[in-house]
Order: sequence, then C-alpha cells, then structure tokens
Amino acid sequence: MTVKIAPSILSADFAQLGNEVKAIDEAGCDWIHIDVMDGHFVPNLTFGPPVIKAIRPWTKKTFDVHLMIDPAQPFLEDYAKAGADIIVVHAEADRHIDRSLQIIRSLGKKAGISLNPATPEGIIEYVIDKLDLVLVMSVNPGFGGQSFIESQVEKVARIRRMIGNRAIDLEVDGGVTPETAPRLIAAGANVLVAGSAVFKTKDYAGNIAAIRG
Repeated sequence: MTVKIAPSILSADFAQLGNEVKAIDEAGCDWIHIDVMDGHFVPNLTFGPPVIKAIRPWTKKTFDVHLMIDPAQPFLEDYAKAGADIIVVHAEADRHIDRSLQIIRSLGKKAGISLNPATPEGIIEYVIDKLDLVLVMSVNPGFGGQSFIESQVEKVARIRRMIGNRAIDLEVDGGVTPETAPRLIAAGANVLVAGSAVFKTKDYAGNIAAIRG
C-alpha cells in the first residue's frame, strides 16, 4: 500500500502561504491538506475560498479540502470553484450527508466524510459507495499541535475492514508523527495528514520522509 503524506497548511507561515505550498510540494508531499474552520462547528477560524483560489496556482498537487464548517452544503460549489480536488464534510455537521456527497461528485470533485473521535464508524455504512475518502480525526478538530487519541487506531482498522476492496482512501488527521504513523499505516490508513510534524523545522523533505517511514 502506497502511503500519501498531506501536510496541513494550518501549521504553515500564513504570511508566506504561496511559498510554503510550493516548498512542501518540492519537498515531496503528495497532497496539500487545507483545514477550513468556521469558529462555529470548531473553535477556530482559518480561511475560505479566496485563500484557496490564491494558492491554487502555486502547485499542481491535489488540494484536499477539509470543511470543518456547519452548514457546509451551501458552500460546496464555492470550494469546488476555488480549486479543491477533494472536498471532505463532517458527519456531525451535516444532516443530509448523502445529498452533500452527491453534490460534491456532481461538481466533478472527489467526496469525503470526516468523523470526530467520538463518532462511531457505522455512520458511513449507508453512504460508503458514494465515498472517495474517509477521514478519521485522531484529535478533536479545531487546533493544530494536539496529542494523539489512541482509540482512533482501532477505529481506523475497523473502517479499513468496512472499505474492503473499494477504491476509497483512508486518511488520518491529528497528532500524526514519525512515532504514530507506523501504527496508523499498519491499521490500514493510506493518507496521513501532518501539520506540526512537517512544519516544525525547515527541513520539510526530511520531516515528510520521516512520517512516510
């Protein structure tokens, strides 16, 4: 299984965002993870479609846009037009998740669902065939640099069994480091989001390689 590394630009230098995106691209990342927070669903504010549109020309890598917003559905087209390749909505913030996934796919984008640490994986059962990605949060969403929640390793393993042979990426976000990554990969994750662990030093290539293992 090929493991993809998706650095979260939440930990980048916002004053140099275009250059930071270019730097992690050149350092060997696979995707760019973009954490959108609304100060309502999660206790933090980040950025919206104009910022995504502004950094889109800086790389050809996949934009993995994680919407921590409620509601998300009215804004899906805006994020698609801004340059998202994958749009991930939270199960907890969407009363009509099936419809949201249909809308994302109708916009020509890949559709993902994200689960908070306390959300059981069974919630994806009836939409699994509309998914391109499942994102397991291994911290409570809202801030970077939090401690890894151990119970999520087993959740990853259970979701991997649910996915079976479907072409669905299984992504983990939160507390991913060179120490936690091997256990997540062993459990079945094939996309790892890392913020602090990539941007902690300027050796982005070395930090990405260390997580990849």
